[in-house]
Amino acid sequence: MLIEFSVGNYRSFKEKVTFSMVAADLVAKDKKLDENNAFAVNKDLQLLKSAAIYGANASGKSNLAKALAFMADFMIDSSRETQSVDEIAVEPFILSSETKDKPSFFELVFLIDGQQYRYGFEADYENIVSEWLFYVPKVRETNLFERQLNTIKMSKIYKGKGIEQRTRNNALFLSVSAQFNVEIAVRILEWISDKLILISTESNQGDWHYTFGLFVRNENTHEIIQLIKELDLSIDNINIESMDIPINSLPDTAPDEVKDLAKKTGKVVGKMVKFIHRKFDQNGDFQGLESVDLETFESEGTRKIFALAGYLVAALKEGSSLVIDEFDARLHPLISQAIVKLFNSNETNPNNAQLIFMTHDTNLLSNKLFRRDQIWFTEKNRYGATDLYSLAEYNIRNDASFESDYIKGRYGAIPYLGDLSNLVDIHG
Repeated sequence: MLIEFSVGNYRSFKEKVTFSMVAADLVAKDKKLDENNAFAVNKDLQLLKSAAIYGANASGKSNLAKALAFMADFMIDSSRETQSVDEIAVEPFILSSETKDKPSFFELVFLIDGQQYRYGFEADYENIVSEWLFYVPKVRETNLFERQLNTIKMSKIYKGKGIEQRTRNNALFLSVSAQFNVEIAVRILEWISDKLILISTESNQGDWHYTFGLFVRNENTHEIIQLIKELDLSIDNINIESMDIPINSLPDTAPDEVKDLAKKTGKVVGKMVKFIHRKFDQNGDFQGLESVDLETFESEGTRKIFALAGYLVAALKEGSSLVIDEFDARLHPLISQAIVKLFNSNETNPNNAQLIFMTHDTNLLSNKLFRRDQIWFTEKNRYGATDLYSLAEYNIRNDASFESDYIKGRYGAIPYLGDLSNLVDIHG
């Protein structure tokens, strides 16, 4: 489970900001939200099942997702994908002479099988400046290792002695430890890989292949089809059909092994997603089923739902934390709301999966759907830096109209528009 994520001096975040899934000490207007939208980890910690992040265009919403994605990728790949002379792909806040040469800061607090960890690092283009890992064995937080440049100190329980000598200045000690099968490091990177799912829906191309792969392997297909059908897409079924692809139809981006196979046989056998629709005559009588190609004939919205469906089902079944940027793009507001309700429910989300999303959809800004601590905002100040804050910080009534007050600018995080009345000279 994701508890907190902090980032500083990265992209639009000059100062360190923290996004938290820890439930605040508050009571919702509808008591069912307190029962369904949050869950107790222990007597001292209660977490949220979902969170929505709002803000104007270019306010930093996507940068929060990109910062988390960079951290996750670097944790997994820094020991095996880089050479000693390679630069670290940090992007510090560049609009201040004070911070442009300072390291970027990243930190995660998370739970693995009930065990709480806090891991983070600071990095500039050339070096891991600092790195740390703590855990909470009982009550107090305990150090597992700490690093300052190339000096690494660790506890005996970490069992990573000798690995510090194999850690490059531009690689994470945690990542190198996992390469050498240090159990704690392996468990953390497995959690990052399997239970922290980060997707961008600006482009469906990379995303729908995940759901497609589930169908090919026959994993979660019944649940995915059921979810899509319940979202009222007039779809009767989904099939994966094999087809022969001539060599001259292969895209340039096809893998070399596929091209080599095609040269030998003159073709390759591909697979295509087919949506099955019911077909009716002019009297409305059922005439049969029609198979439709997902890529060619289905709408952008349908392809978006197919892209998300595999991730949604996997997260709900496995209790994962799912982060979606541009969540509302190409989705009807009622479909977005239905997806949020899947997570904000003890019945449909018994494994306490978490949904975190960036959106402009103000229809979701409702005290009937969210507690105040589930709503977050990003806003840029006059110097171009992003501030991140929660609606729980505002002293407002439980029955306040979140959407109306947000549109009126009460919480900030909205675009400020200039005078457009004279933009076009209609008399010219």
